[in-house]
Amino acid sequence: MEGNKFVFQSIGIIHSPHKEISKIPIQPVFCNDVEGTVRLNNEYAEGLKDLAGFSHIYLFYYFDHSQKTCLRLKPYLSDHEHGIFATRAPHRPNKLGMSLVRLDRIENNILYIRDLDILDDTPLLDIKPYIQRFDSRENVKSGWQDIVSDDVASVRGLRDFKSQKGRS
Repeated sequence: MEGNKFVFQSIGIIHSPHKEISKIPIQPVFCNDVEGTVRLNNEYAEGLKDLAGFSHIYLFYYFDHSQKTCLRLKPYLSDHEHGIFATRAPHRPNKLGMSLVRLDRIENNILYIRDLDILDDTPLLDIKPYIQRFDSRENVKSGWQDIVSDDVASVRGLRDFKSQKGRS
């Protein structure tokens, strides 16, 4: 740490079928069964010991293709602006991304995963296991998203929603 700056380095690369940002489903819920891999750098392979016993893992990564930073924006589920920290948009000050994915298996330093909403060749910063006992919560409030119905979210979550909207 130097002053208020931190230096992170990639511990691996996330590989996915998503080659273009504009075609990636907006959230993992729209990526059911989309397969990919994480190739962990060899020097970190020992850190995978016992991870295979978990069904889901969090991937923390760097939005290395996000060119802009916004403190307010209109997310896909809303017609109104919200603060960046009340969204999951990639245009964040530190470009940090997080996704919960399903872990199928591990072979050497390669993790085979599903439910992937991440651009191919994205730098991986960290991996943490999803632990239901600690990560699941009751009586949860989801802010402005609580007023968005599941039906609306499932339609607006499609990348081509805006182009379809103009056709009707």
